[in-house]
Parts: sequence; C-alpha cells; structure tokens
Amino acid sequence: MTTGAPRNAAGRFLNTEPFAVRSLGEVLRWQRHAWRNGLPPPPQQRTPTRDADLDFIARNAGGALTPAVTWLGHATVLAQFGGVNLLTDPHCSHRASPFSFSGPRRAQPPAIALDRMPPIDLVLVSHNHYDHLDDATVRALAAQAGGGPLFVVPLGLKQWFARRGITRVEELDWWQPLAVQGVQITLTPVRHWSARALGDRMASLWGGFAVLGPDLHLYFGGDTGYSPSNFVDTRTHFAARQTVENGGGFDIALLPIGAYAPRWFMAPQHVNPEEAVRIHLDLGAKRSLGVHWGTFELTDEPLDEPPRALAEAARAQGLMATDFGVIAIGETLRLPARQAPPSHDNAQATA
Repeated sequence: MTTGAPRNAAGRFLNTEPFAVRSLGEVLRWQRHAWRNGLPPPPQQRTPTRDADLDFIARNAGGALTPAVTWLGHATVLAQFGGVNLLTDPHCSHRASPFSFSGPRRAQPPAIALDRMPPIDLVLVSHNHYDHLDDATVRALAAQAGGGPLFVVPLGLKQWFARRGITRVEELDWWQPLAVQGVQITLTPVRHWSARALGDRMASLWGGFAVLGPDLHLYFGGDTGYSPSNFVDTRTHFAARQTVENGGGFDIALLPIGAYAPRWFMAPQHVNPEEAVRIHLDLGAKRSLGVHWGTFELTDEPLDEPPRALAEAARAQGLMATDFGVIAIGETLRLPARQAPPSHDNAQATA
C-alpha cells in the first residue's frame, strides 16, 4: 500500500487497478450522441453564488484564526488553517482549454479575483488537465506580491512549471509526505489519468492530497473514478494519526461530484454523486464538501444536477447535508478547530 505509483515498460504511470483511457473513437461516439441529443440540457437553476467574505478571509490570512474553506468555483478551494493559505487546483480563467477562443466556458467568474486573493502560501495541483491546471492562473500566483507560493504537484509536472520560470515546486509520488510550514502534505492514489497534448498521456502522475495541520486534517480528491481500494487505503494509511484520541478522521474532504455523464464513458475517471458518498464513507471523513460542479459544462449532465443527486445519495446512506453537502461559490465554511491530543504528562495526571 505504501509503495509509489506503478509504471509501465515505457515509464508511463498506471492506476492501482486496470484502467484504459478512452480511445478517439469512443470520444467521437460520445460527442456525436451529445450533439444529436442536445446535451447537456440547460440547468433549471443557476449555480448559487455569493460575494466572498473578503474581510474575514483577510483577517484569517495572517494566522488562520479559524479553520475555513471557501469554494471559488470548480475544483478551486481556498483553505485557511495551520497558519497557511492554501489553494487547490487553481483556475481563474474564462475557459478550461488550451485556447482562449474555444473550449468550456465558465458559467460565472471565480469567487475571488486573483488581485484580491490573500497571500497564497501553498498550491496543490492534483493533475495536469486544463480544468485543474490553468497556465494564466499559475503565472499570476507565481508573480504575487511578496513572492510566489510553493506549488506541490505529482511526479512529472515540475518540468511544466520550470518552462514558465517557476521554480518553487515540489514533486511527490503516491504516499510521499512533505512537511512544510507546519503542515504535512501527502499525495495519495486516486483513479484518473493525465495529458495536456497528444503525446504526453500518463507521462505525469495524478493524485489526491491529505493535508494534516495542527488544527485541521483536510483531504482533496482532485479528479477520480471510484476505486474499491484507494480511499480505504488512504484511511488506513493515516489511521495512527487519526485515532479518536488524536482528533479522529479528516475534518473536511473536498470531493468531486460533477462531470459524470454518460456513465459508460465517464465512470472509470469521474465519480458520480453516489460514488462520491462511498468515498466519504471509505475515508471516514467527518464532513465532506462537493466540488467540481456548476462551473464548466464538461459532460452530459446539466450544471445543476450534481447537488440534487448528491442529496439523494446522502439520504440513502443516512447522511445529512452537514455530513456531505454543497455550498455556494464564494461561500466560506468555518470548521471547528481540531483539538491537540493530550500530552503524556497530562494523561498521567488525569489517570
């Protein structure tokens, strides 16, 4: 379980279970069906948005007085805890595409413009697909006043940053930990793939992130299909750090719930809401937040369907929205601070 990611004879990365990236013929079959049937249908409701609480975020930026996460749109979340300001899969551009004139467009602007962000200390990049790794956003973050953040990326992505003159980058293999600024970051296995061009498929790794801070344990799932082992393995891997005495499991898991239809095409690489609930249970997370929906039309379901499907799937498992739900783009979820485990001396004194 604790070995790094497997590779094939050509050095390309593999998933922990058999996985076949869809062929060009399958892509054309899917797109032809979607075009003939007018998919995705228009949403019944706009994705909920609200003005970000910039005053709170700015106050919180200096020392993360309150553990909090703010959804900026798609898979981009600003997390403030452990004294750091952390961004997941930063994307603030108009399109999720290599082109400025075509490709999936944002349904609404990011909740916080780049020039109004607090100073970002850490950026987690789960993989190199265009809706998760955006060139313009990364360049802007690297040029922020006071110096750019540390970018933590899977194996094989450091070179992409180097070509842009960005050198504050750490690459991780699966299960490889990195201690930085008082938090421990570990890249964990998920079921997905990578590519930004025709010739680099599976040349760089993909993954989720476990981030363990003194006041919050956060999990970020990136993009993933459902795996019967990866998320149970993740829970097992951190079990000694997450005993009841040490504060329990992940305080918040950021899990994808959108871009799942049609299932014959998307199931190996993107979970649907029912499978996202299974991940929540596999991880043993105290609370999960649904992301990766409502921003870009990437697949055949309408933009507003994932939260409804998530609510149904959660109810079927006896969960409430406070266990696994969604928030508006721009909304901040404040979380209780994780209690430090009792010291050995205190334990003896109370025995």
